[in-house]
Amino acid sequence: MVFLRRDTALQASYDLHCHSTASDGALSPTEVVQRAAQKGVTTLALTDHDCVNGLQEAAAAAQTLGISLIPGIELSTTWNRQCVHVVGLRIDPDNAPLRQGMAQLTEIRAGRAREIGRRLAKIGFAEAYDTAIALAGKSMITRPHFARALVQQGRAVDEKAAFERFLARGKHGYVTTEWAPLAEAVGWVRQAGGIAVLAHPFRYNLTGTKMRELVEAFIAAGGEAMEVVCGNSNRDEIRHAAELATRHGLLASAGSDFHSPDIHWLELGRLQELPAGLTPVWQRWQ
Repeated sequence: MVFLRRDTALQASYDLHCHSTASDGALSPTEVVQRAAQKGVTTLALTDHDCVNGLQEAAAAAQTLGISLIPGIELSTTWNRQCVHVVGLRIDPDNAPLRQGMAQLTEIRAGRAREIGRRLAKIGFAEAYDTAIALAGKSMITRPHFARALVQQGRAVDEKAAFERFLARGKHGYVTTEWAPLAEAVGWVRQAGGIAVLAHPFRYNLTGTKMRELVEAFIAAGGEAMEVVCGNSNRDEIRHAAELATRHGLLASAGSDFHSPDIHWLELGRLQELPAGLTPVWQRWQ
């Protein structure tokens, strides 16, 4: 499969982190690409959680619209008992070790979903699991499917409220999950010919010491880049991420983490510029 269209004549607008209905996004892969084009994005990476099921559809849409599509994925990993996400860019979606890793994560997600359903049933939401499974369909089952199920059943006014009341850490429906080890997941990306990117580093609420340890572990595993600019980054976070990337010799990436038009603060292409002095990850393939 060919996904990447090279066009050096254009000044590209990059968004290298977004999601579709293949995982927990609200729009189909085609709709994500269409929206990206409307927002002025010229190079897009579709990075669904732990799967590549939307890439072929997105590639067809991108070819029609003249967008360069970067095949990607966002892998769920565990480091130091902390959930950490790793984005893989320019991966070979047919790579055998990556496929095996995705199958492993699919099993973990299925087990987590059953446990979330059991816990929600215990507090009176007996239909939550079946509704979430129906909403997911053939897609990867994720917590947002449970949030939508709770909204459908009148248990919450919107998905944000569903998370805050039932699915966030410390709530009845939260399940601590042991994902793939960080080093192993980075290895899958590298074996698939991709570049491993540490996603939204300040979402993990780590101390300065722990952040340094995470970055060092990520690099030791073969990680090469960091998301310096994210959809909800503030100036201090961008400055701090830029300092970390510079200090550790990491490439800089940028991605909105788009999931839905309703989450307006994470919009496709709505990203601040990378700070000067950094090496953008896309220079690796230009």
